Amino acid sequence: MSTSHAEILFVDDDRTILELVREYLAEIGYRVDVVDNGMQALERIKAQAYAIVFTDIKMPDIDGLELLSAIKEYRPETEVIIVTGHGSMESAIKAMKFGSYDYLQKPFKLNVLKILIDRILDAKKLKQEKIVLKTRVKERHRYDGLVGISLKMQEVYDTIDRIRQTGANVLIEGESGTGKELTAHTIHRLSDRSRNPFVPVVCKGLLKGAAADGMAQRLREVLHSAEDGTLFLDDICDLPESAQALLAELLGESPAAAGPRPGARLIACTNRVVREALAKGVLDKGLHGCLAEVFIQMPPLKDRKEDICLLINHFLDQFNAKSGKKVLAVAPEAMDYLLSYNWPGNVIQLENVIERAFALGVELVIQIEDLPAEIKTAGEIARMH
Repeated sequence: MSTSHAEILFVDDDRTILELVREYLAEIGYRVDVVDNGMQALERIKAQAYAIVFTDIKMPDIDGLELLSAIKEYRPETEVIIVTGHGSMESAIKAMKFGSYDYLQKPFKLNVLKILIDRILDAKKLKQEKIVLKTRVKERHRYDGLVGISLKMQEVYDTIDRIRQTGANVLIEGESGTGKELTAHTIHRLSDRSRNPFVPVVCKGLLKGAAADGMAQRLREVLHSAEDGTLFLDDICDLPESAQALLAELLGESPAAAGPRPGARLIACTNRVVREALAKGVLDKGLHGCLAEVFIQMPPLKDRKEDICLLINHFLDQFNAKSGKKVLAVAPEAMDYLLSYNWPGNVIQLENVIERAFALGVELVIQIEDLPAEIKTAGEIARMH
C-alpha cells in the first residue's frame, strides 16, 4: 500500500493539533483528512474507507471509545489509534482491549506519528500479499512448464496471462538457469502462434565470419526464420553493438532497412541486468525499445526458496518416469541442506542435483550422502552457525 493511496483520518477537538498533523502528513505524501468532532468523523467513516483513524479519547460529543466501537462496526478493516493525554492510560488500555491497534500519548512528536503509520501500512501490505499469494496458490502451483508457488513466480504467470495472446515482443531478464527459455516456450505454447515454429537462436557467434555488408542479410534471414511463430534470441547482449543497432533498424522498418517486417513475435533474453547493460552500452537503447514491449524478470532460486520442495517433487516425477525407478522423497536432513544452499546455478542446478542422485543409483529416498560436495560443505557450515 503506497503512501499516496493511504487514506488517514485524524480526529481531535484541538484545531492547532489538527493543522500541524494535516500539514506534516500532507508534506510527506499521505492523503489525510482532519475533523474536530466525533459526529463528523463518524459521517466521514460511513462515507468512505480509511486505512487508519487517529482519534482523541476525550471529545465533547462522541468520545474516542464510542468512535472506536462504531468504526469496528462499519469498517472492521480500518486500524484505529487512540490518542491520549496524561492521566488517560487506563482508558487507552481499555481501548486496546476493544480493538485499538495502539495508542499515542500527547504531546507526541510528528516523526513518531510517521513511524506508527508506516508500521501499520507495512503490516497491511504484508497481509494483503499473503492473501493474494494464498488465493493464487489454490489456483496454480504450476503454469504450463513453469513450477512455483512464490509471489515472484505468480507475478511471472500473471504477466504471461496478460500478453500471451498479443503480438507484443518480450524481453526476459534473469540469471543463468532461472528458466528464461522455458518461459519463452510457455508464452509460445499458450499463444495463438503455437501451431507455428518456435525458433531459438543463440546470439553469441551468430554473425561470426559474416562480412559487414552481409550482416543485414544474415539478420533478415534470422528474423524471417520463425515465419508467424516465435523467434527466441538468447542472449541478446552477446550481439555486437553494430549488429544490435542494425537489428533495431530492421525491426523499426527504417528507410535503411529493405524488406518487410517479420510476422514472428520476438522474445529475447539476457543474463545481464538490463538497466546496467543499457547504462554501459552493452544493450542498444533502440533495440531495447523494440524488444521490451513487455519485460519479465525471472527470479533467482535463492529468492524463491519456498518453491524448492515443489521443484524437487517435479524433478522426482520426471526422472522416475524416465528411469522406471521409484524415488519417493528427499530425507529431512538432506532437505535442510538444499533449503539453506544459495543455488548460484538456480533451477537448472537443482535439477542437476536430482538427476545426479538418480545416476548414482539412489533408492527410495535421497540422503545427504547423495548430494554434491559443494552442497554438503555449505550445509555443514550452515549447521555450525
